[in-house]
Amino acid sequence: MTEQLEFVTTCGLYCGLCSARSRIPQRARALQEAMTVEGWPDWGAEIPGFAPFWRFLEGLHAAGGCPGCRAGGGPPFCQIRQCAQERALDLCSECSDFPCSHIEALGAIYPTLITDNRRLQTVGLAQWLDEQEERARRGVVYADIRYQVDAAVAEQAFGAPEP
Repeated sequence: MTEQLEFVTTCGLYCGLCSARSRIPQRARALQEAMTVEGWPDWGAEIPGFAPFWRFLEGLHAAGGCPGCRAGGGPPFCQIRQCAQERALDLCSECSDFPCSHIEALGAIYPTLITDNRRLQTVGLAQWLDEQEERARRGVVYADIRYQVDAAVAEQAFGAPEP
């Protein structure tokens, strides 16, 4: 894996546009800082559930959020990542079957996914990364455009967790 791909998911999403790496860690840190100013660390420990909540907040921002798909983030049961690994591909857009049914299902959740992958194929990784980083600087986050889908569509995209 090249360093450039560190924060590009196998399916072609850019981790810098994921709220788990951008918005959520910032908001968790801000909430924890505000609560610290208000004295919560001193007296909150007396409230049932406070200690795990506090550790949870720390965990959301301590390491900068999700480590990315290639470092174990995302759904551990992701069949898209597993398929790419089996085919020895860095990106799904390198596959002759792109877009497969799993990518099409994921595209129903992330409406820019297939178009962004086509753009990556056209302009190459370096320019595509520059474009994604510009989106991130402008505050674009996938959560703002992601669609909610039923469980069947999500399972078609990701697979299902083992019981």
